[in-house]
Amino acid sequence: MNKLEQLRQRSLVVADTGDIEAIRRYRPHDATTNPSLLYKAAQLPQYQSHLLEALAWAERHGGDRSRLAAMKLAVAIGTEILDIVPGVVSTEVDARLSFDTRATVEYARQLIQLYEQAGIGRERVLIKIASTWEGISAAALLEREGIHCNLTLLFSFSQALACAEAGVTLISPFVGRILDWHKAKSGVDFTAEDDPGVASVRSIFEYYKSCDYDTVVMGASFRNTGEIEALAGCDRLTISPQLLQALEEDSGTLASGLPEQVAPQARPRQALSEAEFRYQLNADAMATEKLAEGIRNFVHDQEQLEQLLLQQAKEHEASDVATNS
Repeated sequence: MNKLEQLRQRSLVVADTGDIEAIRRYRPHDATTNPSLLYKAAQLPQYQSHLLEALAWAERHGGDRSRLAAMKLAVAIGTEILDIVPGVVSTEVDARLSFDTRATVEYARQLIQLYEQAGIGRERVLIKIASTWEGISAAALLEREGIHCNLTLLFSFSQALACAEAGVTLISPFVGRILDWHKAKSGVDFTAEDDPGVASVRSIFEYYKSCDYDTVVMGASFRNTGEIEALAGCDRLTISPQLLQALEEDSGTLASGLPEQVAPQARPRQALSEAEFRYQLNADAMATEKLAEGIRNFVHDQEQLEQLLLQQAKEHEASDVATNS
């Protein structure tokens, strides 16, 4: 077996892409999307019909046309992905709401409503929310409503701990972005075994299992296949098409990865107050910087997506005028 097939025996493989053709090729169990991936997907010819349908829907519903169209487009692509994968798709809340619990909850409910109108049950959708205190608080409320959440932009143990205590379905610790920060600060080329991103996920995974938390750990944001192999055995791993291809083309033996079993330990679970969470996050320079940067980048790509939708609307309207004149 190639390394991708070996990996499937240890972890659930998730595709980190909105590219339908890549998802068909690599047959992942789930798929994750975000504004960056949706912006790339929206520029592909095969998605033009989804763009026009999203714009028409937004026009009928009034309000902020570009924001509504972006939401509708995310659900349309997610629905198409769910025709292929047997599991779930992750769809992200607008990152501009990362510090607004109430608005995040309302946005998530709207996404679920759109999926249900498309015939998709909420059990097949994970709502992606940034791992701010407000985001985690929103996820706790949503989980009680049966809306399952994927807490993203997670870089620290304090974020992971707060997510588990909130009862969220899944977390996405970002391996590669942690590595990026440490490489930039130290100038060191880390191996997979001493990779600080790998070490972070390993510690979270082992703590969750030892305390018997139900929250799923899904390693994300990989820079190389060595990081993926070092985390083989993690509950889920979300991987870009480029790295899926590299694993598929490698016929070697997969690295041993995480321990196959972590014995539960009789130790009390830790619960963080808001003040403790904010203090610990602030004390972690890497996590603070990467969380802020991640939110800024997702906001930028969300705005680019909305600009693309508005441009498409203008071009379509101009075409209609030319045709009717």
